[in-house]
Amino acid sequence: MSVALPLKGGCQCGGLRYEISAAPVTVAGCHCTNCQKIGGGAFAVNAMVAEPSFRFIAGEPKEIEWTSDAGNRRIGWFCGDCGSRIAHGHKPGTGIFSVRAGTLDDASWVRPAGHIWVKSAQPWIVFAEDDILSDKQPADFNALVQRFRSFGIFPQ
Repeated sequence: MSVALPLKGGCQCGGLRYEISAAPVTVAGCHCTNCQKIGGGAFAVNAMVAEPSFRFIAGEPKEIEWTSDAGNRRIGWFCGDCGSRIAHGHKPGTGIFSVRAGTLDDASWVRPAGHIWVKSAQPWIVFAEDDILSDKQPADFNALVQRFRSFGIFPQ
């Protein structure tokens, strides 16, 4: 499977739309308690994208700040009408945004290269034998990046 760029997506009500002009750096399942609370589920699947490749193309996002499980200040962007969380990251200008993969118009290609914050994973979650697992936020995402590239979803 090969996916064409740009990727597009948006919120549930359609009022907030975005575009991603470059292939994600990686995709990972995040099991931190913040992702669990934000999405109301056991974990989130995030496409990590270079900040310059991400832009809102319709609507104005609302913004929220919080402290992550790692103790970092994070900023989240969401639709003020329907509440859908679109992306989060550190303050703009720091490099990488995590885009909620379920907000993509076509998420059929989405496959996590691994999972982070597995120390907070719900006990019933079963990981595959070849999944890359990190107990918390990895200091180095290189293994996740290399595994995602090996899937061949986006031409190099």
